[in-house]
Amino acid sequence: MSKIKVDKPVYLWKDRKRILGIPMTFIRYRMSEDRLFFETGFFNLRGEEIQLYRIRDIGVTISFWQRFTGVGTVTITSTDSSAPMLSMKDIKHPRQVKELLHAQVEKAKLAYRVRYTELMDGTPGGPGGNIDMDGDGIPDFLQEN
Repeated sequence: MSKIKVDKPVYLWKDRKRILGIPMTFIRYRMSEDRLFFETGFFNLRGEEIQLYRIRDIGVTISFWQRFTGVGTVTITSTDSSAPMLSMKDIKHPRQVKELLHAQVEKAKLAYRVRYTELMDGTPGGPGGNIDMDGDGIPDFLQEN
């Protein structure tokens, strides 16, 4: 039987969910150069990972009690079907984590040559007002029906 050698990822950041600012839980978050890892459990472990290039949006929420204890929540929206939304709750330095995550997401998108386009509402003069459904090169809102 041969062993398969797999290199462990180098983590750029890691933390745990905290209670009153103390890392007493079994919920762990880690970030490598190209993936974000989420792991929970003590006896039975459950792990999830999101490729950084799949992340679409990053938000930070810091409630009054979180400010009081020095933690916050970073919420991630992704195109990953198994984890479309991930909230990293009660982590230290949430603003710095968001900025680090944003920088790594941009690097990953450049490395994988990924670009996302957004769907717009199609109202004239609005963000999607230049939709051309018939393909003639003239926005539909300028054409008479």
